Amino acid sequence: MHDEVYHYVECGLDDVHLMNGFERFTSVRGTSIAIRDVDALHRAIGEGLCQKKELNGKEIRFLRREMLMSQTTLARLFDVKEQTVHRWETEKTGIPKAAEALVRFLYTEQTNRTQGTLRESLEKIADLEDEIDRTRRMIFRLTLAEGKTDPVHRDAAEWRLAA
Repeated sequence: MHDEVYHYVECGLDDVHLMNGFERFTSVRGTSIAIRDVDALHRAIGEGLCQKKELNGKEIRFLRREMLMSQTTLARLFDVKEQTVHRWETEKTGIPKAAEALVRFLYTEQTNRTQGTLRESLEKIADLEDEIDRTRRMIFRLTLAEGKTDPVHRDAAEWRLAA
């Protein structure tokens, strides 16, 4: 027995429909479903979620569970209460964009779909921040306005940007 589409609600998401990779069979308990390579299926679902513009609470919960992370652990990571994570996942409150982005990053990093390691990524971010600071210091050097020679009695209006 084979159907064309299976609505895969067992993953905890509402919009997952399988076109293949599953088989219906009859057992003593009735009709059952066998899914080939559930781990690969869940990895594909997670990667698809990480490409979405915005994640809903069920999608955040799916990614968290796929990382084998508890609500308590995620709450500690974001320095919020466990109840806050529960509210995100049940959509009682929205998840902050920064937290959503970090969940995506952590999932992607854990599934080894990014180049390098988390440490390497954080080092690249730190290097970028250093470069931004150097550029800002170079561009926004403050110079004393013409004719003002007393650096002790400076008024903010007397300063100008130097190129």
